[in-house]
Amino acid sequence: MKNYFTFAIALIISGSLFGQAQKDKSVFKEYEPGYYQNSILKDVHNYNDLQQEKKVDKRFFMDQSGYDLPNKIDLYEQYWHQPTISQGNAGTCWCFSTTSFYESEIYRLTKQKIKLSEIYTVYWEYVEKSKRFVEKRGDSNFDEGSEGNAVARIYKQYGIVPWDVYTGLVEGRKFHSHADMFKEMNDFLQNVKKENSWNMEFVLNTIKDIMNHYIGEPPTSFDYNGKTYTPKEFLADVTKLNMDDYVEILSILQEPYWEQVEYKVPDNWWHSKDYYNVPLDDYMQIIYKAIREGYTMSIGGDVSEAGFLRTTNCALVPTFDIPSEYIDENARQFRFSNKTTTDDHGMHLVGWLSKDNTDWYLIKDSSSGSRNNDEDAPEFGYYFFHEDYVKLKMLGFTIHKDAVKDILKKF
Repeated sequence: MKNYFTFAIALIISGSLFGQAQKDKSVFKEYEPGYYQNSILKDVHNYNDLQQEKKVDKRFFMDQSGYDLPNKIDLYEQYWHQPTISQGNAGTCWCFSTTSFYESEIYRLTKQKIKLSEIYTVYWEYVEKSKRFVEKRGDSNFDEGSEGNAVARIYKQYGIVPWDVYTGLVEGRKFHSHADMFKEMNDFLQNVKKENSWNMEFVLNTIKDIMNHYIGEPPTSFDYNGKTYTPKEFLADVTKLNMDDYVEILSILQEPYWEQVEYKVPDNWWHSKDYYNVPLDDYMQIIYKAIREGYTMSIGGDVSEAGFLRTTNCALVPTFDIPSEYIDENARQFRFSNKTTTDDHGMHLVGWLSKDNTDWYLIKDSSSGSRNNDEDAPEFGYYFFHEDYVKLKMLGFTIHKDAVKDILKKF
């Protein structure tokens, strides 16, 4: 009886304790792949990869091996310019090349070494593109590209700021990437067109809001060397650039020579007719003379050619394309008319070399194509253009009017 009583008491006590036990808790934990993922699935994926036929991307290029190529920077007579900078994943070569040109112009004229913001210009160019899109009820090209003379137009209207005041790189980004931003803006504008909703204020505010999210809002004033400036004041008082001193030189047979003409390409979306069109021989003579007199230029044309190699960074015209002695304004126009020559890239011509009675030109570049060599090499971010390549494929350039004053007298 005593044992039974003791056993009953024990059961009561243990039941009471069990009823008072602490409740289990739950927790969210990051999932960590286990044996199935790390071993079994890995083997499955490796096997499947081996069964896939690997596609090899083969492209037709000139074989430049065996040539004595002048693809070293120290061979060239060159003029001051800022170090090369990447445009990243953005269609902004027109701005990077021409901004670099104006940086060199500031130094040539004032000896100041000022790094300017490329993306400030890009921001306001998108605003201007959007404005015209509304004005023309959608019948205006809206894309990432533009022309070099857009930079002067934006400077006149909105001024300019130093690079460190407005980089356009947000949240610690190292490289520009505008694909998502452009898609969002373009989708918005296409919807505006579809809905026939042409409210200028609403459209421009929305475009700005999109850009503010992706690349930040540009400043309306800032401090520089202890003084506060607006972008327009900085342009006038610090850079000393007079944007009316810069001209566009073109050489295209389809337009009359010795007249100012429209450059009829999509990137000239505002249909500028400010281009001084000259015969090809005069065009080449301007470059030959100007670069020797200390003038650099922002130059644009086609860089998708068999003689343009990213392994050597050299651009030549192979004989299987056209022999040198046959390169003339007809050959140039033929390629422009059939669209094998396009204005697909803008660069900054900063130096020259005379080799074997031929000119080579040192080209500062912002694209990834010139960056397939050693990042620490002096040549990283540069191309080397044979004069024949310029003659056949480079369509136009921006330059100070003093370099072409004799030419301008003919207009």
